[in-house]
Amino acid sequence: MKKLLAVVAAVAAFSAHAETLTVAATPVPHAEILNFVKPQLAKEGVELKVKEFTDYIQPNVQVAEKRLDANFFQHQPYLDEFNKAKGTDLKSVVGVHLEPLGAYSSKYKTLNELPDGATVVIPNDATNGGRALLLLDKAGVIALKDNKNILSTVKDITGNDKKLKFRELEAATIPRVLTQVDLALINTNYALEAKLNPEKDALVIEGSDSPYVNILVARPDNMGSDAMNKLKAALHSPEVKQFIMEKYKGAVVPAF
Repeated sequence: MKKLLAVVAAVAAFSAHAETLTVAATPVPHAEILNFVKPQLAKEGVELKVKEFTDYIQPNVQVAEKRLDANFFQHQPYLDEFNKAKGTDLKSVVGVHLEPLGAYSSKYKTLNELPDGATVVIPNDATNGGRALLLLDKAGVIALKDNKNILSTVKDITGNDKKLKFRELEAATIPRVLTQVDLALINTNYALEAKLNPEKDALVIEGSDSPYVNILVARPDNMGSDAMNKLKAALHSPEVKQFIMEKYKGAVVPAF
C-alpha cells in the first residue's frame, strides 16, 4: 500500500511540475514530427500539445497574441515577410527540415509538353509565390528579371515563350485544382496530404540547396524557456532524423 501511495504521489508531483507547450502545426509532416517527439518530451517533464492548422496565417497570429506557445509550419523567408507585413516579432528557434517545392501536372509528364497558353497556379503568399517562380526560372520555363529575388512576382517575368497564364491561390487549396489547370506549384506538405509522391510525381522539384528550411517559431519572451529548449533538442535528435528519412523517403529532408 505504501508503495502504491508513493507511486501516486510521484505521478502527482510530476504532473504538478510538468510544463505544457502548445504548438501549432500543419498536419503533414509537421504535426507528425511533433507527435513523434511527444513521448520523449513527456519523459522530460514537458506536455506537448499539437494543434493542427491548414493555413499559413493563424499559426503566426495566435503565437504573437500568446494564445499558443510556438508554431512549426514555415520557413525563414516566409516568417521574415510575415513579421514585416504584420509588425510582429516572431523568432526562429531551430531549423528542422526542408520540404522541396515541386511542380505537378495531371495532364503532362514533362515541362516540355506544356502547351502555349497553359494555365499555371502558384501560391498567393509572397515568399512561396516567389519561390515557385524561381523554380520555374531555374527549370527554363520562364525567365525572371532577378533570379535571386525570393520575392519575385509575376510582374517580374521577363521571358515567357509559351505565354503561360498564371493564377495565384492560397497554398493549401492548390492540390484541389490540380486537375483543372495545366501545372500547379505545390508545397510538399500539401502534396503529401493530397497523396502525391514528390519524388515520383513532381515534374521538377527543388534541390538540397534550397534556403527554405522549415523552422520552429516562438516569441522572444519564450523562445529560450526550458520547455522550448527541450523541444528544440528533441527535434534535432538522431531519432527524428531517422524518422523523417524513413517515413518520407526523400519528400522531406532533415536539415541538421
